[in-house]
Amino acid sequence: MALDNLRDLYQQVILERYKKPRNRGKANPIDRYQKGHNPSCGDTIELTVQLNALGDRIEDVKFEGEGCAIALASADLMADALRGKTTAEALEMVQRFQSMMRGEAEFPQELRKLNVMQGVAQFPVRIKCANLSWHTLKAALESSEAAQPAAVSNE
Repeated sequence: MALDNLRDLYQQVILERYKKPRNRGKANPIDRYQKGHNPSCGDTIELTVQLNALGDRIEDVKFEGEGCAIALASADLMADALRGKTTAEALEMVQRFQSMMRGEAEFPQELRKLNVMQGVAQFPVRIKCANLSWHTLKAALESSEAAQPAAVSNE
């Protein structure tokens, strides 16, 4: 795919997910809650996660917050990709996403929608925006406390 076409697709998906997010709201019930904040630009994400009865698989992820198109689109794409994943798989996805932002990896075919975020890597100042929801997810899943608000800086 030509670079111009890839850039157009990247911009189109980000704008679509920003304007019409599919995962805005709160999970019900809330098994994990985490607030993430990017102090360099003011983006804020509140992430809620619903786990299965064993607490090892993600049933739903929702987010609320305010921020740029990249931060909110990344959160929306992330929430879609996480449904049905184990918490271990989700934590692996966090690592892969961060590697992708450094230009070191991409997602396999079944998660290719996340690869559209590779375009962010062209704009180093915006990488924190794309990573915000992923950092917040990691903190939520590593927390043993259900529904405890805490701030996560994306620095």
